[in-house]
Amino acid sequence: MMKKSVVLALSALLLGGCQESLEEQCAREAKEFTAKKCPAKIEAHTIIDSMAFERDTHTLHYYYRLTGSADQEGSITPDLALKVLKEDLKNSTSLKVYKDNGYRFAYTYRSEKDPKKVYIEVVLTEKDY
Repeated sequence: MMKKSVVLALSALLLGGCQESLEEQCAREAKEFTAKKCPAKIEAHTIIDSMAFERDTHTLHYYYRLTGSADQEGSITPDLALKVLKEDLKNSTSLKVYKDNGYRFAYTYRSEKDPKKVYIEVVLTEKDY
């Protein structure tokens, strides 16, 4: 479920300008991805709403919305989400430059019915990948 969403989001990060810093590249590409591709249905009950780069912590942050039957407590467990997200990040070659530079990756899954409700929030750091 989450693997496709990560792959879709990461594909936007493959190209970057030669003159800009890695931080500038990441911020630009996250903004462009959000403007051009979001919101986008990732799976039957998962929508990516945006991607943002948090400069102060060097974090690439993905924001998702759960819909339908997935939009309920317990539909996705934190342990399983952490396992899948770690595995996807470890296997991601498109994020290699960011991983090599110690960037962090955050994933937030919210309710469509109640956008203030956060089901899962995961932050992965160098030790995770």
